[in-house]
Amino acid sequence: MSRLSLNTATTKHWTLEEAVAGAVRAGLPAVGLWRDRVQEIGVARAAAVVAGAGLRVSSLCRGGFLTSDEEAGQRAALDDNRRAIEEAATLGTHELVMVVGGLPAAPGPEQRAAAYPGGSPADPARDLVAARQRVADRIGELVPFAAGHGVRLVLEPLHPLFAADRAVISTLGQALDLAEPYPSEVVGVVVDTYHVWWDPDLARQIARAGAAGRIASYQVCDFLLPLQPLALNSRGHVGDGYVDFATITGWVRDAGYAGDVEVEIFHEGVWATDGDETVRTLAERYVRHVLPYL
Repeated sequence: MSRLSLNTATTKHWTLEEAVAGAVRAGLPAVGLWRDRVQEIGVARAAAVVAGAGLRVSSLCRGGFLTSDEEAGQRAALDDNRRAIEEAATLGTHELVMVVGGLPAAPGPEQRAAAYPGGSPADPARDLVAARQRVADRIGELVPFAAGHGVRLVLEPLHPLFAADRAVISTLGQALDLAEPYPSEVVGVVVDTYHVWWDPDLARQIARAGAAGRIASYQVCDFLLPLQPLALNSRGHVGDGYVDFATITGWVRDAGYAGDVEVEIFHEGVWATDGDETVRTLAERYVRHVLPYL
């Protein structure tokens, strides 16, 4: 299990210290950290806890949310992302995962009704093309700062289900197009099976990412049906859903990726399970469904 990483989202109810201790008990070498857990104890303390346990930080999640169409929102997003970059550097990880943000119209078109009666097509908050351009512009502004801290901005395409409220970038190809103007050590991509398994162009885009040296992370979990009331929480343990891990993992392997494999699951049932049992399950599923194809 020398490449297996516990993403702290999987054991949501564990503190950072508890997640680190659980990873150590299970013999895992790495953890993927979410900023909420880091900020609960402070970044310096978090870095010391992980280093003291002899673990590495495979990634920090998350930066992003760059799609505001208001100047104040854009400034706030840039400030927050600069803080995230500094946190990643302090934690000793090169990889800052970026969830780029959804439409300004989110979370609900009804909130725009007063300004745009009847859902007028003139509503700029629904302009998907413009939102994607703002992502590109903000990435360009963050690149020098990230490079100066030795941190890579890792663009994460999300399933099209989340284009409205979380990520206007839905495919690996779109993420690579955004990354292409910049050095691969400064802007990369993550292959998250839950979000990209459906993409008919996935094999070609993984190969493209590998050839450019841009695969910064491989995250695994399964896609479950029926969808949960909150669709975001429809992830499951590897092997419980519809993702072809053998094929996708083989593509990632053939693309030259040799880094950590994070298990990142959002599901109420998983969160309600004892943390040590969850870690044992994810490790067993990794060994059965992922490791043979790496």
